Amino acid sequence: MSSNHITLKLKIWRQENNKAKGHFDEFNQKVSPDSSILEMLDEVNNKLEADGKIPIAFESDCREGICGTCGLSVNGHPHGPLPKTATCQLHMRNFKDGETLYIEPFRAAAFPVIKDLVIDRTGFDKIQQAGGYTSINAGSAQDANAILISKENADLSLDAAECIGCGACVAACKNSSAMLFVSAKVSQFALLPQGQPERYDRVQAMVKVMDENAFGSCTNTYACEAECPKGISVSNIARMNRDYLKAKLCGEKAEA
Repeated sequence: MSSNHITLKLKIWRQENNKAKGHFDEFNQKVSPDSSILEMLDEVNNKLEADGKIPIAFESDCREGICGTCGLSVNGHPHGPLPKTATCQLHMRNFKDGETLYIEPFRAAAFPVIKDLVIDRTGFDKIQQAGGYTSINAGSAQDANAILISKENADLSLDAAECIGCGACVAACKNSSAMLFVSAKVSQFALLPQGQPERYDRVQAMVKVMDENAFGSCTNTYACEAECPKGISVSNIARMNRDYLKAKLCGEKAEA
């Protein structure tokens, strides 16, 4: 690691539980420019614990930008100011010595705060559970070339499947809409032959559960795509809307 250090003024959200009133605690933290924001929080917690104080609660797992659990808002941006970068991949070299960082949880009614920077994302789990299945016996895996799929559809499906379910799209949206997340999960199946048997039932079920879990409506500001750490395209929302309308108007159950 670099021997140089910078000092940052941190204003970190503290909240005992969902019912408690939250506030920002201030810290002056000397940190290596090579540290990630999560490593910086680890250092802050080490100091708090050494002083006999309660450490800051925050989530992380892979720390490789894959799992999405690290999601925080930094200076008002979900995951921070760098495009297509998860919180755990945001390094202190991107900030200036003496800069003030406001670090807080994703803000959305559908993501209630559990404690400090930890939020409840079970709404996303319920949406996926509503549509993440197939009703047929798939049997053993077929040879990779047994089902022909166009390269365009395969690429679009893989792009949609890159969604890590972090919730940045919800936090970025003024309506707290989950449309980008849901459309990505819908599209990754709708674009492939294996996803056709449940295609129209799936989209209706997932949208229904989304609406039941306090997520708002989409008004096409594209803030979700701008803040998504994986760059998921809003074109998935258009695809989901087409499938949903077709299912509702035509009673479709499978691909025509």
